[in-house]
Amino acid sequence: MKKLILQMQMSVDGFVGASEDHAWQLWEWGDDIGWDEELKRDFNAVFAGIDTILLSRKMAQEGYQNHWGNAAKKYPSDPFYAFAQRIVDATKVVLSDRLKTSQWERTTVVSGDLPREVAALKAGEGADMVVFGGAGFASALIAAGLVDEFQLFINPAVLGAGRRIFDQGGFGKLWLLGSKAYACGMVVNRYAPAG
Repeated sequence: MKKLILQMQMSVDGFVGASEDHAWQLWEWGDDIGWDEELKRDFNAVFAGIDTILLSRKMAQEGYQNHWGNAAKKYPSDPFYAFAQRIVDATKVVLSDRLKTSQWERTTVVSGDLPREVAALKAGEGADMVVFGGAGFASALIAAGLVDEFQLFINPAVLGAGRRIFDQGGFGKLWLLGSKAYACGMVVNRYAPAG
């Protein structure tokens, strides 16, 4: 059975989005990235085992696929951007009740019935899936108990307020699968639901 992996950048105090619009992540969507080489290699290693990407409607419409498609074209020989080509090549699934068709390559739109759609995708053939979306999308997946692994990229920043992903509950206890600190200040914690 395929595993659903939720990757999320987070502040030290547990926020995934700032209430004020200021840069706090070591890596925004642009070309400026404060990650060290080891973190870049490890990030690409995760993507080597991914063949499906779940996206929220908002993430899809805000340019996720166009952005990484352009990055794959712009940096074809940069080993860090190998994940961008994986994003282009992967099957993308947008979960939405509002969006009916896809304008993007290798992308399908399915209903917003998270439990049904994610169960069907997990039962399918192939490698693991990764999910990208905002706090609301992540919270809904967590509350429904659909996430098999959390990969939390803890940025060296304290926000004090903002959006969280665990406010709706979903898992009472998590098992630590691994934790690694990087020279750039990022710590990546991997968890699985207990039981």
